[in-house]
Amino acid sequence: MKWLTTLGVLAVLTSYIVTPAIAQSSSQNWPQWRGPTMDGVAQAEPPLKWSETENVKWKVKIPGFGSSTPIIWGNQVFISTAVPSGKKAAEKKTASDQPAENRGDREGRRRSGGGGGGFGAEPAPDESYQFTLISYDRTTGKVLWQHVAREETPHEGHHKDHGFASASPMTDGKHVLAYFGSRGLYCYDMKGNLKWEKDFGDMQTRNGFGEGSSAALHGNTVVVLWDHEGDDFIVALDKNTGKELWKQKRDEPTNWTTPLVVEHNGKPQVIINGTNKIRSYDLQTGKLIWECAGQTLNAIPTPVADEDTVYVTSGFRGNALQAIALGRTGDLTDTDAVRWSHNKSTPYVPSPLLVDDLLYIVAGNNGVLSCFDKKTGKIHFEHERLEGLYGIYASPVAAKDRIYVLGREGTCVVLKKGPELEIIATNKLDDKTDASFAMVGKEIFVRGHQYLYCIAEK
Repeated sequence: MKWLTTLGVLAVLTSYIVTPAIAQSSSQNWPQWRGPTMDGVAQAEPPLKWSETENVKWKVKIPGFGSSTPIIWGNQVFISTAVPSGKKAAEKKTASDQPAENRGDREGRRRSGGGGGGFGAEPAPDESYQFTLISYDRTTGKVLWQHVAREETPHEGHHKDHGFASASPMTDGKHVLAYFGSRGLYCYDMKGNLKWEKDFGDMQTRNGFGEGSSAALHGNTVVVLWDHEGDDFIVALDKNTGKELWKQKRDEPTNWTTPLVVEHNGKPQVIINGTNKIRSYDLQTGKLIWECAGQTLNAIPTPVADEDTVYVTSGFRGNALQAIALGRTGDLTDTDAVRWSHNKSTPYVPSPLLVDDLLYIVAGNNGVLSCFDKKTGKIHFEHERLEGLYGIYASPVAAKDRIYVLGREGTCVVLKKGPELEIIATNKLDDKTDASFAMVGKEIFVRGHQYLYCIAEK
């Protein structure tokens, strides 16, 4: 996204600009999932090369487990994690133990999902977990403060590849919000004092795969997506008080995507990927602006947007990439609002990366990359294998005219940004890595299964 700093130019071009969710000091902060503009583009100068013995500024052991992305503001680095307490649960709770009004169940009935487990699902645990937010000193990696938001035995399990802390925190420099799905949303000040909390009940996820959507922060509004096998909704809260601003019903199955907030024609809208339909809501009122069918099952990736188009992808039991015009209203399915589309080698979990006129996607969860012209959909290169990457959950990040693609085994392939595939570095850490990079200043923050790394040139 291009930034305009002249007020006169802004006045003329307001109707053509998409404004990112949080814009303050973008080069020095990474305030939420996918960074200051929610698109994985960093105004940073990170190192090109690193390893366990090269350019590691600090490395600290993380208690518990999670796959949420670190966020950074000033000299603080925040992560969320779920720590086993070692305390056996007296009686295992399930979603069906909750009153219908708490579960969001349709007429008190359960759809498929809940405490059961599909292929790849871990069963519900028999011990409690401490759902924890940690603040680290950015310079040294020392813990500044650590708070247990809630201790609870989860009512259902999770996919074997992740845990109970998949949602990334959010901050605006005054508040830091930790979202744990069925365990609630918690707002702290920067010193770790709890300001408010909100409980939404218990989700019943498809196949018992657990929860993964992050909340989104825009101005004074926090947006929470609650798509599961019970009653679905999207809700907006006041970040200062937790007060509900509006709430809208939805009709999606379990959804692991994260809302994208953009501004078009001076009005913020919330765009949500979906199996049934992609939908856009007015951030101020919750009113549905537009919707469009065309995605696959398990529409997980977070969309990205430029000044007039949103790019939406999914890749489970099919492939879908749609470039949809912003500024339209109503049902856009099979209309010219879909400027172009593609149905091959699209991502399952990783989100797309939009940088300048280039749109990058991986195929499935694999180390296979494609690049498109964002305006026309022209393929610059397609289905190119990145050697050393055999599985990917993290979303690609762009910085300093480079593309960083992180694999699950700790390997990162660095490409030169451009319409041709050119690998310029391959880096390896010993830890497994599912969380996406956070990049600020001259540093990269990497959350592994066991360690939190700060990568910087020495």
